[in-house]
Amino acid sequence: MPINVPKQLPARHVLEEENIFLMDTDRATTQDIRPLNIVIVNLMPEKERTETQLLRLLGNSPLQVTVTFLHTATHESKTVSPSHLNQFYNTFANIKNQRFDGMIITGAPVELMPFEQVDYWEELSEIMEWSKTHVTSVLHICWAAQAALYYHYGIGKFELPAKCTGVLSHTVANSTVELVRGFDEEYLAPHSRYTGTSVEEVEKNDKLLLLSSTLDNDPFIILSKDEKHVMVTGHLEYDDLTLADEYYRDRNKGIDAAVPKNYFPNDNPEIKPLNRWRSHAHLLFSNWLNYYVYQETPYEWK
Repeated sequence: MPINVPKQLPARHVLEEENIFLMDTDRATTQDIRPLNIVIVNLMPEKERTETQLLRLLGNSPLQVTVTFLHTATHESKTVSPSHLNQFYNTFANIKNQRFDGMIITGAPVELMPFEQVDYWEELSEIMEWSKTHVTSVLHICWAAQAALYYHYGIGKFELPAKCTGVLSHTVANSTVELVRGFDEEYLAPHSRYTGTSVEEVEKNDKLLLLSSTLDNDPFIILSKDEKHVMVTGHLEYDDLTLADEYYRDRNKGIDAAVPKNYFPNDNPEIKPLNRWRSHAHLLFSNWLNYYVYQETPYEWK
């Protein structure tokens, strides 16, 4: 999928080196098609890294995509320059009168806090409420998945005895559902979280479908029955070194961080890890874009 991104966006240079199909606005306007308009609410501290990860996965389909990045106005980011936000990001106030075919809400390092104590919770709640009428389908990642389960379906989170970090094995409950079409019966995906979601609460909710779980029966991919919301409790979008960088960061801070499970070869942090989830990451995003965004969104919003 050719992605329409600004020429100056730092992620563009990384993706061009990977031969990801990109285009700029000048070229996009010469194509007589309607692109999919995707808004990404980027709550991650390392915004540029997350931009690259998500754009890489949005580029694996024959459709044209235009991406709008959103940051929260009620939270001051300390890990990205104001000039980057000013140049490449919007706030909700600037786009709330628009309609989008799809929306992605990223994770955030706030999961140990009660939802209402997160400084941008009121703003995010407004965005999630707005998405009911202004977005065809929403993909929520990690903490955002828990936030969506809490806001839309009243399902809370609970603190784990220890951080869940590593590359875990998962099974698929129903491979005929389009979102997981083509998935292996058992596949790998990264996790990095301190909290969990009750599988019993998900399964008893008549508005939700549990599509995939870890081998320990923790929910991983959840789909609302109206196909409006996709909740993914892990990080299929992570690149090969993201978990390693998180581990080294915590160790450098003096945190007694556990080595991510099933990640480093021979569990040795001195050996470069391999990406063993890339194909399923691309498959999840392409399935979401095709079946839940492109196939469902109107050509012209009324």
